[in-house]
Amino acid sequence: MGRGKIAIRRIDNSTSRQVTFSKRRNGLLKKTKELAILCDAELDNRKAFHDWFSKPFQIDTPAKAY
Repeated sequence: MGRGKIAIRRIDNSTSRQVTFSKRRNGLLKKTKELAILCDAELDNRKAFHDWFSKPFQIDTPAKAY
């Protein structure tokens, strides 16, 4: 039995939104590390990936920065 589906929409409560963002960001960073280990890949841009998630989100940030 898995988790239920959630509706992908903006979270109105700013505190809940920040908590959700932090948890998902940490999950993505964990998956990145795991994938690097499994594939024996070096991720020199892991810091850049982390920096991108640390900044306030902007639609054009990834394309311009990386």
